[in-house]
Amino acid sequence: MAAADDVAPPTASAYLHPTYWDERFGKEEHYEWFKDFSHFRHLLAPLLSPSLSVLEVGCGNSRLGEELLREGVAGGITCVDLSPVAVQRMRDRLVEQGTHGVEVVVADMLDLPFEHESFDLVIEKGTMDVLFVDSGDPWNPNPTTVDNVMKMLEGIHRVLKPEGVFISITFGQPHFRRRFFEAPGFTWSVEYSTFGDGFHYFFYTLKKGKRSLESNSYQNVLPAAPKVNMFHEELESEDYIFRTNVEEL
Repeated sequence: MAAADDVAPPTASAYLHPTYWDERFGKEEHYEWFKDFSHFRHLLAPLLSPSLSVLEVGCGNSRLGEELLREGVAGGITCVDLSPVAVQRMRDRLVEQGTHGVEVVVADMLDLPFEHESFDLVIEKGTMDVLFVDSGDPWNPNPTTVDNVMKMLEGIHRVLKPEGVFISITFGQPHFRRRFFEAPGFTWSVEYSTFGDGFHYFFYTLKKGKRSLESNSYQNVLPAAPKVNMFHEELESEDYIFRTNVEEL
């Protein structure tokens, strides 16, 4: 399915290469995937404290790092992105603002360059959704998608402190995400809320070391696929395509 200008959208592999993002961020000053902080502050603020060390995965040109500083987070905020252009532009912006307390690093979300148990809080906003572009049947994603999502989650679980919290803000519905979040080897509990008017975004809270027996059994009891055919294209002005395909109506 072509985009509005009849140019096919980038493939999943393009989204995992810095060239696509370098070109985009070279022209774009600011964009907030899945709404800005004000829309989910009521969900995130209760989890914040001054002593937290925070990692934002896939920062792009978001201003979430600065918002966390304004909320009083002073334990160190690290923002990473695959695009050197995005990272340099964010560094320049922080210098121009005279903002201290946010470190911006070029890094691959599938291979995070940090020591074990480095952060109290890890947050991603729309970053993991990129991995689901061209994933095929959402009830049975292709092996590449599964491998990449698991690499991302394993890295996040590794860099979280023993009682750390992972926040995932996404289009992904619980029946599609929980199979990944509750894979063997992860010790976090999984809870979620929603926010947004009209179309809802999902706000997942995963607390390391808090996994329940119910979570351990969930992976073996996936619900049956609904008989529906949906396309979400450029929802809420997001400019890549999220596809949910189920064969029969």
